[in-house]
Amino acid sequence: MAAFVAKQMVGNKLNAVKGAVGGDGGDDEGDKEKEEEAERERLEAIREAEERRKEKHRKMEEEREKMRQEIRDKYNIKKKEEIQEPEPVEPENPLMRKKKTPEELAREAEEADQDEFTRFRNSIENQVNELKNQIESRCSVQ
Repeated sequence: MAAFVAKQMVGNKLNAVKGAVGGDGGDDEGDKEKEEEAERERLEAIREAEERRKEKHRKMEEEREKMRQEIRDKYNIKKKEEIQEPEPVEPENPLMRKKKTPEELAREAEEADQDEFTRFRNSIENQVNELKNQIESRCSVQ
């Protein structure tokens, strides 16, 4: 409680000193305009600095690519063509992901059944079963 009272007393005296030094309160509008102008200048400076940084990095990357190409030419190395596949965006919370409809689930199951390995395996199983049936029909165990 004593700290609160002391803070109030010092704070009131500080405000009185600020008012005396600052003159009358009519300069608040001018101060606001100056602050807004300073903020605009600051934002403009930040934007320009960011543009300079991006330009610097673009130039550096061009120089690096030029050096890479010279090395490729010197050693007859072909440049790899990278195919960028967009990564599917996964929701952060797995509980909030989109639920699949029964049609989508059936389609996925059919696609899984129709992959190349599964089709090959199924055809081999069918051939083995047919041969087994033919052999059993020709041979009868007594």
